[in-house]
Amino acid sequence: MEKVALLVDVQNVYYTVRQAYGRNFDYNRFWAQATQGRQVVAAFAYAIDRGDSKQREFQNILRAIGFEVKLKPFTQRADGSAKGDWDVGITIDALEQTSEADVVVLVSGDGDFAPLVQTLQQNHHKSVEVYGVPPLTAAALVHAADHFIAIDDQLLL
Repeated sequence: MEKVALLVDVQNVYYTVRQAYGRNFDYNRFWAQATQGRQVVAAFAYAIDRGDSKQREFQNILRAIGFEVKLKPFTQRADGSAKGDWDVGITIDALEQTSEADVVVLVSGDGDFAPLVQTLQQNHHKSVEVYGVPPLTAAALVHAADHFIAIDDQLLL
């Protein structure tokens, strides 16, 4: 049975799905689709922790589905800008899964992950599937993926 690692950039998928469709991503349908006929060796959902109760409820839903939720505190800088991306954490976790997973599934439209995808393929001989919102996913990421799966009506609430 093929082994799969799931890595979901929660902030990216939330904002791109909202911008493109005005709806929410269906994590249950995604899980069912991405794991069908596969053994899950890791499933991480990366989010920013703002500490509100609605967000905690959502995180508990993700845990109930099967995700390990990784949280990073929201940081507001003195100049008013904010920091809170998980790019390095996602990259490290993806590389750490290379000994276990046959396939890495990345849910993000962020083009910064294209070199990660290429490294997983070339240096670790992994297949990489990318789920993203078509008009808002970087072309470099789409082209780097072995399979690009469009987030569309089938994966929306």
